[in-house]
Amino acid sequence: MSATDSQVKKLQHVVVIPDGDRRWAKAKGLPPWEGHRRGADNVQNMLAACKERNIPYLSMWGFSTENWDRNPEEVSQMMDMFRSFLKTKSKMILDNKIRVRHLGRKDRLPQDLLEGIHELEQKTAHFTEWNYQVLLDYGGQDEIVRATKKVVAAVQAGELSANEITTDSFYDYLDTAGIPNPDFIIRTSGEQRLSGILPYQAVYAELLFVPENFPDFTKERMLQVLDEYEHRTRRFGAG
Repeated sequence: MSATDSQVKKLQHVVVIPDGDRRWAKAKGLPPWEGHRRGADNVQNMLAACKERNIPYLSMWGFSTENWDRNPEEVSQMMDMFRSFLKTKSKMILDNKIRVRHLGRKDRLPQDLLEGIHELEQKTAHFTEWNYQVLLDYGGQDEIVRATKKVVAAVQAGELSANEITTDSFYDYLDTAGIPNPDFIIRTSGEQRLSGILPYQAVYAELLFVPENFPDFTKERMLQVLDEYEHRTRRFGAG
């Protein structure tokens, strides 16, 4: 779906960059992974807020391609946290009929974690009303490069001609194929940058940066932030 497919005001796809887990933990004298665990627990509140506002798509960044450069112990703890999330939240996801999709690389995450994600993707693939996209080992530039390689392979295989490559057809080769473009991107912790999240898809997304670290970003605060979108006017470059 291209950025100009629709100019409707209704929110369809919200992206949350859940920043500030480590700062939250440091302020409380805790190791960084405790902040990540608290942040993981908060995902359920974000899903509940979107459901309350009838927003069908929520995407959240969990681990970037650059996060591999962090302390090995922190990275290991984060992988364990993702495993724990699958074990403890799968029932909630299934009970609420939420479709789960993984956006990002498939070649570097631990095999057992990938298998767990794939299993949950399969179990939820038939759900259509609510959708949760988790970005693990995701980088925006990396996604575009991977998509370009798919396009080149399709051309070399005779499945696609160079004339068929357009700004719209390129969406079919991205991780988000079949998912509406983001309408609204929210970043917590006060940092005012996107850090490469969904750069191709988010070209016309509205942005909001909030001061709270993600573990303190409650469902009620999320609902307030979602209301902020109603005051925005989206022109998609038309004026």
